Amino acid sequence: MPFSICLMLLLLGYIFNKKSWGKKLLLAGIVLLLFFSNSYLSNLLIYNWEPPTKDLSTLPVYELGIVLTGVTHIDKLPKDRTYFARGADRATHTVQLYKMGKIKKILISGGLGFNPVHPLSEAESLRDFMVWAGVDKSDIIVETKASNTRENAVFSEKIITSKEVGLIQSNQLLLITSAFHMKRATACFAKVGLHPDTFPVDFYGKIPRANLRSIIQPSIDSILIWHKLTKEWIGIAVYSLVGYI
Repeated sequence: MPFSICLMLLLLGYIFNKKSWGKKLLLAGIVLLLFFSNSYLSNLLIYNWEPPTKDLSTLPVYELGIVLTGVTHIDKLPKDRTYFARGADRATHTVQLYKMGKIKKILISGGLGFNPVHPLSEAESLRDFMVWAGVDKSDIIVETKASNTRENAVFSEKIITSKEVGLIQSNQLLLITSAFHMKRATACFAKVGLHPDTFPVDFYGKIPRANLRSIIQPSIDSILIWHKLTKEWIGIAVYSLVGYI
């Protein structure tokens, strides 16, 4: 990750500062840290990476909205509420789409993660929130086994084509996930034979504006954006190598 690279260069440069190459490492760490913390550059990059927003009024009616999880703190107790992290738009915008009549039913895909502290899956936690927010429980389907994007697609496809749900055509499906994650998610669903329309949410990018603050003032949020993008790029590369997309 970018911050780890900067930290490594700074530490090595400090340890070997008496050597000429050590000083170069220190300088490289400082320059890279300034680069990755530049909010104008990071925003410009993610703004062009994320797909554009979609006007709600232009959407047709879909039989099923597929919501990918990864937006709650699953390691918090008690489980009598939903602990949202960044990305709550995935749930709140889904509720809005449902109440506007844009999606008839909701499929939430996401399991327990890798080190669960409680048997309630993230999909079930989001379901409880949506029911509390006014979604009819009978209109929600939960998939509780997936632990990554590929499994989201694989297990969702099995549910969508099952006899219980009935075969739903791809043009009747709407995939809802964070904008930065949409490219990999769409590719995973295409790999299993599903080609849903997309509704990106949870945007990090803003309309780029070059000003004194965005160009000069370092930003921790910029490093976070680089972290998100680097993780996503690595995910796409690995998924391509192993044949998930």
